[in-house]
Amino acid sequence: MCEVGQEIISVREAVGTVLSHDITEVNPANGFKGARFHRGHVITEEDVEKLLDLGKEHLYILEIREDQMHENDAAQMMATAIAGENAVFIPEPSEGKINIRAAVDGLLKVDVAALESFNGVGAVMCATRHSNTVVKQGDVIAGTRAIPLVVDEKPVRDAVAIAAGAGGIVSVLPLKQARVALVITGNEVYKGRIKDAFEPVIRKKVEDLGSTVVEVVKCPDNVGVIRAALEQVKSNQADLVVMTGGMSVDPDDVTPLAAGAAGAEITAYGSAVLPGTMFMVGYFKNGTPVLGVPACGIHHPRTIFDLVLPRVLAGETITDKDIARLGHGGMCLDCPECRFPVCPFGKGS
Repeated sequence: MCEVGQEIISVREAVGTVLSHDITEVNPANGFKGARFHRGHVITEEDVEKLLDLGKEHLYILEIREDQMHENDAAQMMATAIAGENAVFIPEPSEGKINIRAAVDGLLKVDVAALESFNGVGAVMCATRHSNTVVKQGDVIAGTRAIPLVVDEKPVRDAVAIAAGAGGIVSVLPLKQARVALVITGNEVYKGRIKDAFEPVIRKKVEDLGSTVVEVVKCPDNVGVIRAALEQVKSNQADLVVMTGGMSVDPDDVTPLAAGAAGAEITAYGSAVLPGTMFMVGYFKNGTPVLGVPACGIHHPRTIFDLVLPRVLAGETITDKDIARLGHGGMCLDCPECRFPVCPFGKGS
């Protein structure tokens, strides 16, 4: 905080003076909450009664020193530094605050270390949504402001330096419109003993993120056949391969083995997420990712697949460390009514 030179003046004597801060009205009768008078407004005779209605019998006349800043000026400086790639804001603060929004549909990335350092400066703040949240163009992703009406310039500049040094605290990665190949394994499906339930589930999740399932191949639990299917979809230039079934420890479950035989480097097999313990991530030599979805993908509305798929479509390379980090927040509560992503699932990483 900072010491502010200020003089108190009666509202009735304030006609002709200029407001140095927004004055908020909260009206339960009509649901209005916002700035009724904005910084810079010249008070008129007509304003006096309204200000009294808002409980304002006195106003401050502020004297801002050269080494101090008004909250609006501080918010503009900080928002400029916080907003990274594909993050935008309207430079006019509202009640001293500026909201930063997504400029495109995509995956929100938050530099958590920089955010913690920024907020550790004191007298300033920035709040964000969780990193790795899928957002739409125009969604609010962060907000910033100086905490006092008038703030010392040094903490503002220190915080700005932290955010600018990180290249911004919030950014949005666009999701690739990928061509997705689906390789469904399992003797029971291949032989027609049961109807496949994986395809509609995977297809919907892929399409909800703007990508397209362009090929579906069904295979028995045979390493050679699955390998041939993978070679086929690779030759058809799929951007992403999703394999389903055959992910457990049963002797007939050979999906990860077949992926390795087809040239995929398996970077993670098994996860600390429930549901999704037997999830698999790998990459072919040309960089094409391959994801292995266990049977929980059918039985649960949301699994680890929902946490990893957006990141893959955003162009991230998923490592075993990334999968390990998902354990924090990786416990789905199996709510009677699934409200993902408005829930704790996947929010710790």
